[in-house]
Amino acid sequence: MNRSGNRFELAVGLFLLLSFATLLVLAFASTNGKTGLGGGSYTVTARFSNIGELRVRAPVKIGGVTVGEISRIQLDPQTFEAVLTLKIDSAYSDIPADTSAAVFTSGLLGERYVALAPGGDPEPLRDGDEIVLTQSAVVLEQLIGKYLFGGGDENAPATDE
Repeated sequence: MNRSGNRFELAVGLFLLLSFATLLVLAFASTNGKTGLGGGSYTVTARFSNIGELRVRAPVKIGGVTVGEISRIQLDPQTFEAVLTLKIDSAYSDIPADTSAAVFTSGLLGERYVALAPGGDPEPLRDGDEIVLTQSAVVLEQLIGKYLFGGGDENAPATDE
């Protein structure tokens, strides 16, 4: 009886160890393998008049490839613009200085992200630089409102009903 009790305890211990290892793997996979260890990054800022539902930790992409994330969002009290701090992976340190940034949506109602469109400047972006050319988010509700309540084509003839 003592021997079977030891086997049972060993089996329960192995099950718990395997369960813990599985949870650790799932936790690592859910962070897309980002441990925060090693590898450097640099930060640049960009100003937008409207960022929609953009959030901190949203991806920054070039050509659909994630090159960084949004590390901070704040409001400029003088201009009332959203100032984003973009944390770019140091592996992408040769992004041209005249790069433009735009807020896009993945799919029709997906998550928001910042897309960078590299320019042709031979000088790269450096830590602390600002991206000057920006395009704000297109808000679906505003587009629907313009379509339903006018404001689209100013030259369209008036219609009587």
